[in-house]
Amino acid sequence: MNGILIVAHAPLASALRQCVLHVFSDAAEAVVALDVQPNVPPEESLAQARMLIRQSGLKQTLVLTDVFGATPCNVAQKLVDGVTTKLITGVNLPMLLRTVSYRHESLDALVTRALVGATQGVIQVAVTAPQNQARRSTHDQDHRDHQQ
Repeated sequence: MNGILIVAHAPLASALRQCVLHVFSDAAEAVVALDVQPNVPPEESLAQARMLIRQSGLKQTLVLTDVFGATPCNVAQKLVDGVTTKLITGVNLPMLLRTVSYRHESLDALVTRALVGATQGVIQVAVTAPQNQARRSTHDQDHRDHQQ
């Protein structure tokens, strides 16, 4: 089984982990979170991340961060080796839920699942009538719409 480490600006990492555990209560050991605090040096956050991976005891870990180029991502880039640990930025809840669902697959497959979950989880939702449903004109006087 793979581990999942969320490294994000505080309090996002912990909040995402709590959302996951709400759905997958059995995933507590596989999903860990590191909230990067604004006043903590990056070296300290990196040391905390390494400790979390070591404590998990899992052989492979997918690291998810919030924003590419920000401190959490920069810390995570120093953490991953591309073989036993891999990194994806832009974490969102659909990505994370998909990742946890497939945490027993290989690390490479997990990366693919995470990316699919992230992109398929972002859709535009119709604000009025359901999409692809013909709408009636506002002047339609169809008597079958009214029960008298």
